[in-house]
Amino acid sequence: MLESIDTSMIDWSRAQFALTAIYHWLFVPLTLGLAVIMALMETLYVATDNEFWKRTAKFWMKLFGINFAIGVATGLILEFQFGTNWSNYSWFVGDIFGAPLAIEGILAFFMEATFVAVMFFGWNKVSRGFHLASTWLTGLGATISAWWILVANSWMQYPVGMEFNPVTMRNEMVDFMAVAFSPVAVMKFFHTVLSSWIVGAVFVVGVSAWYLLRKREKQFALASMKIAACVGLAATLVTAGTGDQSAYQVAQVQPMKLAAMEGLYDGGTHQPLTVVGPVKIPEMLSFLATRELSGYVPGINDLLDGGFRQTDGTVALSAEEKMANGKKAIAALADFRKAKEENDETAMQIARSNLDKNMPYFGYGYINEPSELVPHVGMMFWSFRVMVGLGMYFILFFLLILFFTWRRRLGQVRWLHWVALWSIPLVYIASHAGWIVAEVGRQPWTIQDMLPVGAAVSKLEAGAVQTTYFIFLVMFTVLLVAEIGIMVKAIKKGPEEDKAIDGTVQPE
Repeated sequence: MLESIDTSMIDWSRAQFALTAIYHWLFVPLTLGLAVIMALMETLYVATDNEFWKRTAKFWMKLFGINFAIGVATGLILEFQFGTNWSNYSWFVGDIFGAPLAIEGILAFFMEATFVAVMFFGWNKVSRGFHLASTWLTGLGATISAWWILVANSWMQYPVGMEFNPVTMRNEMVDFMAVAFSPVAVMKFFHTVLSSWIVGAVFVVGVSAWYLLRKREKQFALASMKIAACVGLAATLVTAGTGDQSAYQVAQVQPMKLAAMEGLYDGGTHQPLTVVGPVKIPEMLSFLATRELSGYVPGINDLLDGGFRQTDGTVALSAEEKMANGKKAIAALADFRKAKEENDETAMQIARSNLDKNMPYFGYGYINEPSELVPHVGMMFWSFRVMVGLGMYFILFFLLILFFTWRRRLGQVRWLHWVALWSIPLVYIASHAGWIVAEVGRQPWTIQDMLPVGAAVSKLEAGAVQTTYFIFLVMFTVLLVAEIGIMVKAIKKGPEEDKAIDGTVQPE
């Protein structure tokens, strides 16, 4: 059924969405991470009445504001693409997918817009307590915004709380709470937001290390590093826990993604976890996927061939069988609509029965070859290991920062300052590797098992999408270069010197 669709248009639509998402995610995690750190610094200012903390908080707020503005611009363009390039998707599930995005826009975005103005311009116009509340509420608004966006994304990974209406040809929400608080959404939220705190923490530590290397703002730099490292260490430890739980959920609802992450073609019981190459941890994959050392983990070939017993006791269908059932669902839908036009109630009931029976495999009816169901294994395998490996590195990194802080030697270990500075690009690599695992692993599905990307795109000319791709590429690159330039200029200038420092803080 996809033969009539220009595959190059599908590829360009995917490339354009990936481009926008990659650029957007350069700004979001830093926004979430800096929001927490700057709010903690302002809390110390209010609690201690020490102008040092006000000066420190205002500096990081300045960098937050620069990053926040660019993030909003790219985020709006990202959401508009659902209507321009993915109109079939928007039509098919707009009643469900649109709800969390609407809430995000109405509640979270306006909350951020309101309090961010007070945070930046209200220092001498409102009380300290109200200003502090505005700072925390700005961060809370950004976090709530992330919640609803991740609810929408998680629903694409694990569609729940809806029923298909053959009359309207749309999936309609029947259980809002199931969508908003699905276990996948909850775990994805904590994992994503806390990993964003790591990005913010590494950024603050790295920028502060630059000041130490330049022998500038020593007190400011050491105090900032101490707070950021505390936030970062807590976030890395909790992120590791949520990552483990997320992997377990993937094993239950997206087994093909897990198999690709491990490069596992032929599964079985007592499966080891591959670290890299021949290095394996015995039975660890079985434990992570099933919580049993002897648990059965299907591989890529097992999932395509079917025939193994699933956790619910049923026997897994093969990809060919699912594709056949999907074509039955599509045919039943066509029969239902024809019978409705002819007012044939009996035919409608028969068609509806066949549709309900085969609807779980509806999306498979648009798949041409079983091989299409396998995501890019190499990209998945290495992205997962980059994400996990760098996550372990950052646990050690923050421990070293806090160790030398405790020993009152953080200002002297120049090798660690260089490590901190060069860790900034590493944390962005880790963050994007995580999203590659999440989104590439879902392919070929726009909505897991329900709608493949080839059936979700708009009917556009490939040339039009290609043109806008390069327009966005140039525009986003200019924005990124401009943001980096403005932030570098602000960093070189350093914290404002308009307030006296009372010298009571001893960050080391």
